[in-house]
Amino acid sequence: MDKNLIQRTISGLVYVAIIILCSTPLGAQLINSVFPGIIQQQYLYYGLMSLLLVVGTWESVKIMKFGKGYEKWVVFPMAIFIFYIFSKRYFHHDFFFDFRLSEILALALIGIAVVTLFKYPTELYYDSGKLIFTVIYVALPFSFALGLPKFSSYNDTFSLEVLFLFILIWSSDTFAYLVGKFFGKHKMAPKISPKKTWEGYAGGVVLTLVLSYFIEHYQPELRGNWMVVGFLVAAFAPLGDLVESQLKRNFGVKDSGNIIPGHGGVLDRLDSFIICVPVVYLYFILEKFI
Repeated sequence: MDKNLIQRTISGLVYVAIIILCSTPLGAQLINSVFPGIIQQQYLYYGLMSLLLVVGTWESVKIMKFGKGYEKWVVFPMAIFIFYIFSKRYFHHDFFFDFRLSEILALALIGIAVVTLFKYPTELYYDSGKLIFTVIYVALPFSFALGLPKFSSYNDTFSLEVLFLFILIWSSDTFAYLVGKFFGKHKMAPKISPKKTWEGYAGGVVLTLVLSYFIEHYQPELRGNWMVVGFLVAAFAPLGDLVESQLKRNFGVKDSGNIIPGHGGVLDRLDSFIICVPVVYLYFILEKFI
């Protein structure tokens, strides 16, 4: 058997296991079965998002090849400060998904950063542009991700929105790949991601919606309507891949890193998550007004 395939399989299984353990009550239950009462699930999830933030920021700095100016040293404090602001809300259960102007502006900045990457890439050749893009592209999505799950320290509960978001992203990527491989003829973005096809995109949307139906039917306690969430994930997950591919293409980089052997870096594996989180978060805001 191909050694690279074995490596990819093992690291992929470890990656999935970490996501499951940190985004569901299983992680705390497993640890507390060995060391009773040592940790609550919300701390495992927070630790995971913190790690992804730090590694993702580092990878972005390497990809964009910061110069020797002050921006390289400011990017981490700025990213951590933004994450800290959301962290206070996370531990104080302050994510009410009301219409807050500051949140809407932050979500809009992510859209502006994506447009800048595709339409005005020369702006990112300046260290100031690299700094702003990294903070928006990495820090804001992982910060917003803190608002997706609900938890209670009193009855030791932790909701599963993040787990099912990952499942929908994985299903969208898998279905789009399989349908595109066997039926794909029309390239979606041949210069950025040659293997993506419109047929694969459509297949990913349809089959992810089918999975979303079962999630909505069997997990009614989740926030929002998961048929809508599934459609949003299937529609925007491919954009996440294109955004990261375009970023690497602009700076002549193949992979964002090698923290996941055989799969690349954090930005390679979570490119869809980075775009889907703000979209789903915005939906949860708008859903309260519908």
